Amino acid sequence: MKTLLSDLLDLSRPVVMGVLNSTPDSFSDGGRFLNLDAALKHAEKMHREGAKIIDVGGESTRPGAEPVTEIEELERVVPIVEGIAKRFDLVVSLDSSTPAVMREAVGVGAKLINDVRALTRPGALQQAAELDVPVCIMHMQGKPQTMQARPIYHDVVNEVLGFLRQRVAELNAAGIANEQILIDPGFGFGKSLQHNLQLLKHLTRFKVLTLPILVGISRKSMLGAITGRAVDERLPASLAAATLAVFQGANIVRAHDVAETVDAIKIAVEVSGVD
Repeated sequence: MKTLLSDLLDLSRPVVMGVLNSTPDSFSDGGRFLNLDAALKHAEKMHREGAKIIDVGGESTRPGAEPVTEIEELERVVPIVEGIAKRFDLVVSLDSSTPAVMREAVGVGAKLINDVRALTRPGALQQAAELDVPVCIMHMQGKPQTMQARPIYHDVVNEVLGFLRQRVAELNAAGIANEQILIDPGFGFGKSLQHNLQLLKHLTRFKVLTLPILVGISRKSMLGAITGRAVDERLPASLAAATLAVFQGANIVRAHDVAETVDAIKIAVEVSGVD
């Protein structure tokens, strides 16, 4: 049975997706949630703070990250997805590009596939279509190992928009309906600081696709480049970026600091609704 995004989430107001990385090498929280109990406690905290989605990942996609084996990824994420799905009334998202991991995670309770590679790994598109759950497709220039070496665009907004438009058509052709698709411009994935700023400034341009927009900008290096702050000192910058993204049309904000981001979005929503 086809699951639509509207079956899972009310996106009439922006919502927060909490980040839960079960990896030893993620840029912000690597190694903190490899243990199942620690991961479930963090999921409970994010749920209590107002996250409507928890995004579980087992493969770091930070610049320079090395790939993991399918077995490693399965062992990292499937128990956590299952534990969260059984305990909490929220949407569990799987942050993965691997078809077998998608299949197993959806089997134990994941309701959304969040793929930074936009279902381009062999078999991923077909697997997502068979699972018939909503998917988020993201733009990335290159691969995590090399994507920040020398990203080049003639017009970053038009090129990212063009990629997402074409990929949506390919998902449609595979049987994934527009009502099952989210888009993500991919801040920090094969983009320079200026590319990222252009995307944030012109985020409303992506509304032409008439699909919900997910923004993952929390604690990213672009914020460090502007402020000079280390990863664990970027909360104020992350909140400013999240607020700007909501004003520019973001429907889902992926964040490490859930409570603070929920509050920032509440203010942005109230102000944007005042005539």
